[in-house]
Amino acid sequence: MGGAGAAASTSSLWLATNPSKRWGELFFLLYTPFWLTLCLGIVVPYKLYENFTEVEYLLLGLVSTVPSFLIPMLFVGEVDRSLCWKDRYWVKLAFKEGFDLEMVSLMLLDPNSMKASLWIVIFSYVGNYFWTHYFFTVLGASYTFPSWKMNNVPHTTFLLTHVCFLFYHMSSNITLRRLRHSIADLPEKIQWFTEAAWILALAYFIAYLETIAISNFPYYEFVDRASMYKVGSLFYAIYFIVSFPMFLRIDEKPGNTWDLPRVAVDALGAAMLVTIILDLWRIFLGPIVPIPESKQCLQPGLPWFPGHGSNV
Repeated sequence: MGGAGAAASTSSLWLATNPSKRWGELFFLLYTPFWLTLCLGIVVPYKLYENFTEVEYLLLGLVSTVPSFLIPMLFVGEVDRSLCWKDRYWVKLAFKEGFDLEMVSLMLLDPNSMKASLWIVIFSYVGNYFWTHYFFTVLGASYTFPSWKMNNVPHTTFLLTHVCFLFYHMSSNITLRRLRHSIADLPEKIQWFTEAAWILALAYFIAYLETIAISNFPYYEFVDRASMYKVGSLFYAIYFIVSFPMFLRIDEKPGNTWDLPRVAVDALGAAMLVTIILDLWRIFLGPIVPIPESKQCLQPGLPWFPGHGSNV
């Protein structure tokens, strides 16, 4: 009896106390090897991308991402069976795109049923649609593979970013939760400093790791790859320095259930803060490498305005 209690206590140091949130975090972590193996274990090392057209790149994104929506809908976790859709944690993270017409109609008729679906969608959408242009104009990055695009950003990256960010934020959740348990007895200022240091280190590590992981894909190019690894990873880490602690807060405290407006405002607030920091970097620090004039963003403008980076 005591051993079981100790085991439960130990597991709670890493996992959420909310059963639905705990199931959602574990599912997305376990789902990661599927899309990661597909993209970095098959497509890239075997250079299958050499024969890809716009269709194949889009299909890669869909095959990697769609199951993360379908599986929780078709195989409901035991802890979620007694919960309404609007109360299930995975719903808060996954963007329901119309796989079930009845579910879509319920979501449209009852906005509260979408309360848990917005955070990652909003944050990753803003990241692709807006912040990718900072990669063009500050970091000297460019996409050269064939792809249908939105705002000069490939549709494939919108899809893959969703599963990537789910994995990153699930990893952040469990490590931050464990850290908070470990330092709970320390003075408040030391707790704050320790957590801030961990978030900075984890954000930089993940940003650096992603840059290294895709280095063998030749159609995501940088003017200076070495500078991108060292300095560009810090620029990318700004996303997560803001998002990791904010994302953890969703349904983290017992009895503090988030509704749709709160989720949406929180995600938009995080996105706006990242945008401000990125633009301050652009204005005061400038590009990390020499960038041709045609690809630079003029100081008075913003990188996603027409004419900026259009030749990238």
